[in-house]
Amino acid sequence: MRYKAIFFDRDNTLTYYNPEKVRWQHEIVSSWSGKPLDLPYDKMMQLFDRAAEGRKPWYRDIEEEKAFFRRYYKHLLIVEGAEENIEERADLLFRELWCNNDRLLFPETAGVLEYFHRHGFKMGVISDTSPSLEYTLQQLGIAEYFSSFTASSLVGAGKPSPVIFNAALDSLGVTAGESIYVDDYPPEADGARALGFTSFLIDRKAETAGEWTITSLQELISFIESIGGPDI
Repeated sequence: MRYKAIFFDRDNTLTYYNPEKVRWQHEIVSSWSGKPLDLPYDKMMQLFDRAAEGRKPWYRDIEEEKAFFRRYYKHLLIVEGAEENIEERADLLFRELWCNNDRLLFPETAGVLEYFHRHGFKMGVISDTSPSLEYTLQQLGIAEYFSSFTASSLVGAGKPSPVIFNAALDSLGVTAGESIYVDDYPPEADGARALGFTSFLIDRKAETAGEWTITSLQELISFIESIGGPDI
C-alpha cells in the first residue's frame, strides 16, 4: 500500500460547531448585557490573552484548560458589561459550552473513518487546539479510530509549523510521503503538502478550485480507489 497513515484536522474538517450552542451563547449573553454579542476573532484572542494571565503555555492539561475557560467567560462578561452575578453566570457558560455537545460530526465523517480503519491505515488528528482534543472526540464516539492526537497547546507549535506536523508523524512512526492529510484552512493544507504529505483542502462550500481541493471527506475514498484501492 502506498499510504500507511491519514491525518485529519478536527474543526470544520471532522466536526463543526453546534449552531444551537452558538445561538444560545449569543442570546443569553445579550440578555445579560442588554446589547447584541459581537465576538470577532480579534476580540476573542484579546479575551484569551486576558484569561491566560501571563501564563505560557495557556494550559498543559485538561484541569488547567478548565480553569482557563472559566476565566475566559468571566472576562467575556466583564467586557460585555454583564457583571451582575458574574461568578454564577461564568460558571453557567462554562458548563454549557465547554465540551458539552458543542461540536457535531459532519454526516460523512464516521463512514469515512470506518473505511480507513477497516483498510489498516494508521490514523491521527492534528489540531490547533487545547488538551481536550482527545476528550472531545471521545464524546463524539470517534476517538477509537485514532492512535494519535496532536494538539498545538501540548506540542508548543501550531500549524503550519513543521514542528506540529513532524510530532504527529513521529507519533505514528510514518513519513510525510506515506501520509495523507486533510484540513479546511489553505495555509495549513499547503504547509503539510510542503513537507511531503499528500494534502487535501476541504472546502464544503466549493468556493475554491484546485487539484487537491475536495468538497466532502467522501472524496478521500474516491482518491484511494482511483490509485488502485487501499491494498496496493
